[in-house]
Amino acid sequence: MRERAVSGTSEGPAPAADLDRPVVTESEIDTSPRTEPLSRPPYRAVFAAAPLAMAVVDRDGLVVGANDALAALLGSAPDELAGAVAADLVNLTSDARDLHVYREVLRGRQSRLRCTRRLKHPDGHSLWAQVTVAPLPGDDRAVLLSVADISARRELQARLRHLQMHDPVTRLPNRTLFFERLSAALEAESYERSGTGRIGLCYLDLDGFKAINDTLGHRVGDRLLAAVAERLTRCADEAGRSRTSVPLVARLGGDEFALLVEDSTGTEQLAELAEAVLRAVQEPFDLSGRRLSVSASIGVVERHAAGTTPTALMQAADTTLYWAKADGKARWTLFDPERNAHRMTRQALASTLRPAIDRDEFRLEYQPLVGMEDDRLHGVEALVRWNHPQFGVLTPNRFIGLAEEDGSIVPLGRWVLRTACEQARRWQLDHPDEPPIFVSVNVAVRQIWDSDLVADVAQTLAETGLAPHLLQLELTESAVMGSAGRPLQTLKALSDMGVRIAIDDFGTGYSNLAYLSRLPVSALKLDGSFVRGFQYDDRDAAARANPADQVVVEAMIQLAHRLGLTVTAECVETSAQATRLRSIGCDTGQGWLYSRPVSPDRISELLGTPDVQAEAGVANP
Repeated sequence: MRERAVSGTSEGPAPAADLDRPVVTESEIDTSPRTEPLSRPPYRAVFAAAPLAMAVVDRDGLVVGANDALAALLGSAPDELAGAVAADLVNLTSDARDLHVYREVLRGRQSRLRCTRRLKHPDGHSLWAQVTVAPLPGDDRAVLLSVADISARRELQARLRHLQMHDPVTRLPNRTLFFERLSAALEAESYERSGTGRIGLCYLDLDGFKAINDTLGHRVGDRLLAAVAERLTRCADEAGRSRTSVPLVARLGGDEFALLVEDSTGTEQLAELAEAVLRAVQEPFDLSGRRLSVSASIGVVERHAAGTTPTALMQAADTTLYWAKADGKARWTLFDPERNAHRMTRQALASTLRPAIDRDEFRLEYQPLVGMEDDRLHGVEALVRWNHPQFGVLTPNRFIGLAEEDGSIVPLGRWVLRTACEQARRWQLDHPDEPPIFVSVNVAVRQIWDSDLVADVAQTLAETGLAPHLLQLELTESAVMGSAGRPLQTLKALSDMGVRIAIDDFGTGYSNLAYLSRLPVSALKLDGSFVRGFQYDDRDAAARANPADQVVVEAMIQLAHRLGLTVTAECVETSAQATRLRSIGCDTGQGWLYSRPVSPDRISELLGTPDVQAEAGVANP
């Protein structure tokens, strides 16, 4: 009995068999009833002439007889197959599950076996065969083995799959094949066999590719994509020379490409690959005499394969690619979990900002504005806080920018305005013997454009009973300077109403002093960066300070006074700063020397205090 080897690839079907020659001799035919169907001439003729390769196999698994088609398929003579172990002829022994079913068919416990096997012909070529084993009709002591050559069908399927899985422009694996490989690489069985258990990804797109498509046409764009694909493949091949595997290069769509590094050795490997890709892409392209130069932005992700998913990896890569473009393009950026957490938090805040207003999750704290000459409380600045159910208490720098982007600053601004005016009026009623203090409220430019701020302020003052001169609206210098049209008309209308207008963070923006004289402004708030140079307490330290700080601040205060404006210094933290600011004529100060932002009750305690600085020093050691 002979065994048939199984290996190699299909190279086509075997030569046709001589169908006129009988498969078995008369002496080999058992005339007992169990072989009666084959002993009759019509059945024997059909069996011999059938184009399908077949053999009769007894219950012990031995070939009783085979036709010419099977002999030709296996490269043997029919008489050589008689008595052979059928399972060995068609390689059923290579798969334990199929072998078990085959034995069950021989025992009559299973009705059929159908499987696919790769068989090797004696001349060296191999073929794919579909093997079927089923009971022989009219004979319960034998089974019929049939073998169909499906090599051509398999080859066609392989060609169709290649077309389905590859990009026609660049001939690279497409998005479907890329995700198939990525999913396989992230399966536990795959990375547990790996030497590192890590995976890396370079996700890139071309900077300005759309402009090339729009100006030079899609034909040139496709040529450029194909040329880029060649360079990426070259980079991957070079990176794989000293590694166990070559990175997979794929085109994901448009001008987006990916290089997948399985069994990554760490971020250094990915950084080297990203650098090589940047250099390769930045080299000019010569496309049919046309010279083009492009660059790429790359998002790089490298992590343990365990615990990640294709979706999570691609989201991280997409985010990092966005960072690379936002940081200036023509660069690669490594995924930063902390930066990503901040982005995710920002998205979470943006999605819950408007509902939070309706759920009354905001509150106001107030920071004193103290007179430099008398150390008494003159006013307060209202500062909004968000009591977020997930992230805790959030300060304005965490959400005001988001509110301005999505327009929720308008309803939030109305709530802040009303709450602050109601509180200022309450202090006035609760302390009738004390001079009333003003409340300062920050206003965003979008509130002017997207709402009728003048009407909102007028209605709020009328309903709360607060006098207009006890309300101060703060706008940043960059928002006020250069104002024209509606913003300027709004500021003038508010000023005519008696409301105080203050420019916040003065000195950091345009600082157009000539334009300042034409604005309806009543107060300037000096940015804290000017005040920090005043923080020294001893003379030696003061000598080391930059004298220009005091000269600039003194000049701004004098100019403001000549224009009839009051000046508030922000970020006053030490007595030395307060002393120097007082000496050059600053009107009021705001900062931790006097008090941090506090609750309305704490402001009530400070009202009537002859020395807020001394009182705050006890409260804020």
